[in-house]
Amino acid sequence: MGLPLRGVSCVEVGFMAVFLVVTHGKGSMDLYSSRLARHLTVPTIHTTVYEEVFERFNSSLLSPSTLLEFHAASALARRLNKVEGVFHLPNHHFGRVCVMLKRPFIITVHDLIRYFDAQGYGPLIHRPNLKDKLWIKLDYEGAKRAARIIVPSNRTKLDLVKFLGVAEEKVRVIYHGVDEVFRPSPGWRPCEEPYVLYVGSEHPRKNLATLLFAFKELKEENPELRHLKLVKAGRVGGGEAEFRKETLRLVEALGLVNDVVFLDWVPRAKLACLYSEAEVFVFPSLYEGFGWPPLEAMACGCPVISSNAACMPEILGDAAIYA
Repeated sequence: MGLPLRGVSCVEVGFMAVFLVVTHGKGSMDLYSSRLARHLTVPTIHTTVYEEVFERFNSSLLSPSTLLEFHAASALARRLNKVEGVFHLPNHHFGRVCVMLKRPFIITVHDLIRYFDAQGYGPLIHRPNLKDKLWIKLDYEGAKRAARIIVPSNRTKLDLVKFLGVAEEKVRVIYHGVDEVFRPSPGWRPCEEPYVLYVGSEHPRKNLATLLFAFKELKEENPELRHLKLVKAGRVGGGEAEFRKETLRLVEALGLVNDVVFLDWVPRAKLACLYSEAEVFVFPSLYEGFGWPPLEAMACGCPVISSNAACMPEILGDAAIYA
């Protein structure tokens, strides 16, 4: 979990340099920080602590992993406190580090999903135990201490103001972009048959069950679509075994065992092909702070059907069909 400093120049805020903390992994928050690092000429501090430690949940408060998580957060805070400058922390799970920071910092809050889980509105990801609730509280309390907070949508800004009491003038909306790898790229497909595509985890908030029910109904009411497949790509998500077990149970109960193709994680170049070859991309999510997959699909020329929940109408405008 070393934190080497990289970069040859910096952005000056007054007389202070801005350092970007970069995480490594395959999740959307990791991609966010790596893209910033790729396009900004600033000193970077690289860490694997988010993927290896901060994403863990549902372990006991008294388990050894809790001590490891606290040690990792405090070690990162000590390293950052030794550097003169302002830090940009790339996601709100670094809030537990922020409560120990003595330097000014900016933080990106992508959404309030885990906050809502902890408050009992969910589960959107998982039903947090006592230890999870402690970390979640620290994460969002730490984020509130930031000099400025970046969010990817007005919906997330409104959530911060309404639920966490953050001053509106402290929050800046900066929409995410779409990786240039996503462009019409036909040539690879997971099956010979035409397919509907879903990209995302199997967390409850992703609402995959509703898509499975709708897909079953579509095939029953349209016999000419008997060869149509549903392709699910993307990681299962935290609590993987539990979520996959529930998904497979539903697929079997609906009689869709031969109609659903699971790909799990797909390299981004292949993902562009998946979007390009799909008949339609469906995004039934119940809550997003932004939601990259529908925009990636559009960039590849694939029509999009989306839920109208949370920020999706704000992000997709009139370019999607809402259901």
